[in-house]
Amino acid sequence: MYSVNVRDHFMIAHSFRGEAFGPAQRLHGATYVVDATFRRRALDADGMVVDIALATTVLREVLAEFNFRNLDDEGAFTGQNTTTEFMARVMFERIAARAQAGELGPHAHGLQSLRVRLHESHVAWAEYEGPLAPA
Repeated sequence: MYSVNVRDHFMIAHSFRGEAFGPAQRLHGATYVVDATFRRRALDADGMVVDIALATTVLREVLAEFNFRNLDDEGAFTGQNTTTEFMARVMFERIAARAQAGELGPHAHGLQSLRVRLHESHVAWAEYEGPLAPA
C-alpha cells in the first residue's frame, strides 16, 4: 500500500461536559497538528498517490473552517463533546467529501483510504481512518 501524508495545524477553544473531563470542563484551548494520509494499492500512470499540492490545499481549507474558533459556538456541534477523537472523524468526513467532489484532482482516482490523525500533544493523538468512495 502506498501512502502520501500532508500536515498542517489549527487552533481552537472548547469545553467538555461530564465529570470524566475534570478541569477540561472549563473553556480551554488546543493546538492540533493534523496529518492526512492518503492511501492506494498501486501508483497512478504518473507514479503518484495523490497530488500533494492539492492535498495540502484541501487540508488547509478544511482546517481553516475551525481555526481560531470556539467549537462550543458551532451549531453543528451542539450537545457534542468535541474530543480529539470526534474532531478526527469530522476532519476525515470533510476531506473525504472534497475528494469525492473532485477537489484532489485526477490523481485522486484510485485512492482507497484516508487516515486523519490529530496530534493533541507530542505524546498523545487520536485518529480516524476509513475507505474513500471513488471520485
